[in-house]
Amino acid sequence: MKTVLFACVHNAGRSQMAAAWLDVLADPSKVRAISAGTAPAARVHPEVVEALAEVGIDVSQGKPRFLSEELASTASMLITMGCGEACPVVPGLRRDDWPVEDPKGKPAPRVREIRDDIRRRVEALIAEEGWERSSGVALPPSSGSRR
Repeated sequence: MKTVLFACVHNAGRSQMAAAWLDVLADPSKVRAISAGTAPAARVHPEVVEALAEVGIDVSQGKPRFLSEELASTASMLITMGCGEACPVVPGLRRDDWPVEDPKGKPAPRVREIRDDIRRRVEALIAEEGWERSSGVALPPSSGSRR
């Protein structure tokens, strides 16, 4: 099984969304997600909790954590989202960077756009790596849907 580590600065927005999407959309027997930040916040941003709740994903109990070299060494792939040079370099670890805007403090419509952009990126990663779920598994509603 592969482990994808999503990393951003505070582990309270982008990386939390990406990890949540991967865990919901991908086959759990093939891949799992973890997330961390270079300067973790005290909690997941409220606007992120709300935007994900609108599509049936609960991250209200998520706890931002520190992106250590030790944590990074447990991953198969590292996807950074704005932490730049502060993200650790782990020899042999596949790494990609997604230029995604930080949702902190943004109005709800913009946070939804960021959420949906991250979903599209995660779906593309899943398709590229062959981590799709078996057919018949219920998925959260697509972009723009609200509950």
